[in-house]
Amino acid sequence: MLWSLIKILLFVAVVAALTFGAGYVMEHGPDIVIAIGGYKEVQLGALQAVLLGLALLAALYVAFKLIGLLFAFLKFLLGDETALTRYFNRNRERRGYRALSDALMALSEGEARLAIANASKAEKLLQNPAITKVITADAAEMMGDRKKAEETYKLLLADPKTRFVGIRGIMKQKLEDGQTDTALALAQKANALKPKNEEVQDILLKLQADKHDWKGARKTLTSKLRAGSMPRDLHRRRDAVLAVSEAKDIIDAGNSIEAREAAIEANKLSPDLIPASIMAAHAYIEAGKPRNAARVLKKTWEMSPHPELAVAFAEIVPDESPKARLKRFGELAKIRPEDPETRMLLAELNISAEDFPAARRALGDLPTSKPTARVLSIMAAIERGEGGDDAIVRGWLAKAVTAPRGPQWVCEKCQHVEPTWVPICHNCGGFDTLSWRELSRDELAMPTGTDMLPLVVGAQAAAAAPSEEAAEDPEQTPAPESEVLDAEPKK
Repeated sequence: MLWSLIKILLFVAVVAALTFGAGYVMEHGPDIVIAIGGYKEVQLGALQAVLLGLALLAALYVAFKLIGLLFAFLKFLLGDETALTRYFNRNRERRGYRALSDALMALSEGEARLAIANASKAEKLLQNPAITKVITADAAEMMGDRKKAEETYKLLLADPKTRFVGIRGIMKQKLEDGQTDTALALAQKANALKPKNEEVQDILLKLQADKHDWKGARKTLTSKLRAGSMPRDLHRRRDAVLAVSEAKDIIDAGNSIEAREAAIEANKLSPDLIPASIMAAHAYIEAGKPRNAARVLKKTWEMSPHPELAVAFAEIVPDESPKARLKRFGELAKIRPEDPETRMLLAELNISAEDFPAARRALGDLPTSKPTARVLSIMAAIERGEGGDDAIVRGWLAKAVTAPRGPQWVCEKCQHVEPTWVPICHNCGGFDTLSWRELSRDELAMPTGTDMLPLVVGAQAAAAAPSEEAAEDPEQTPAPESEVLDAEPKK
């Protein structure tokens, strides 16, 4: 804006000078007399005066340019920036960025040594160690030179722009070395620098859970929700998992009141979380509120029937008779009557009440449609209760040995089976990875030869009754099972 104002003022001054000159020529005639020192006079016409003025302007322009060139030469001698130095600087930058590009390409192609060499060249040319040191650290990690990588990460700590990269790199090294305490401290620093970094949040959450720092883990989980890196429904479930874990630790510490509140809070956060429902039910039972306990268990049973829920439901009235318990469990059985868990539960309750025909009816077609170890064991108990032959009972038990186990707590990350629910898988360390499901046939690891076990023990059909041909021909009657097992092979 100031330069525009100067140009306007110069334009006005030029116009005023021309106007004044034109007026002077009109007053004094066409000739102009120039006196030089009072000794010599030069008389010029109007055209000659204009030409002389233009020549003077040209001379002034050339003089200013020569003076500028002189000053530029002096600046060059004194080391100041000139067109020549700018040329060399641009040329150096081009070579530096070319070396930086080659370093990145070598790093992506897995050529770690070439990447380090190009990064070092780029650092000398660009005089910018931040990006080149990051490439050097990654390349050193790739080639297994952890010492060089750690030294580079420590150099990155000095610059505020690269401090996060340095902390993150050292944190990962400490994790690989098993130094979880140091890694946890570094993860907290990295999270403070970049609270929205999802990778650091996940590492911090896992380390806090491993250290049973449930309150800190819940804060980290909330920060993940605020950063938008976790859906709200998943946040509620995992927050409930952390709350259940916190309640367990509180119970172990002997603070029953605080544990009760934590368990109830966990159940409210995620009603479908089975451990949370069981702990909340126990809390209500201890508080003398059996109806609340029953309501919590029924709600979870409606979403996911589970045998541990039935155990907790039985603990509401621990001293009742088998028939009274069967009647009370009718409320639970009405929620999901066709679910296999409900049918097995009713069969077991009827066995306890010694009503074996009712137990068989409750089990229905599960022995053929879903023959799990538990179903077949129940069938063996029914046969025993109804006075069935020992061979039949052993046949069912033999099938139970080779049958699938049914739903179990399976880690979705490593397929490891846990005997009870835990927040962290003992095999792979995955957080909230357990689900109640049945392993597929490919995931089962059965001992070699167990498929032949029912044939060795004796098929239930053959043990139950002789065939029609055997009934007609007494010589064809199958030998007792003990004789089959004890018989020596013919020579």
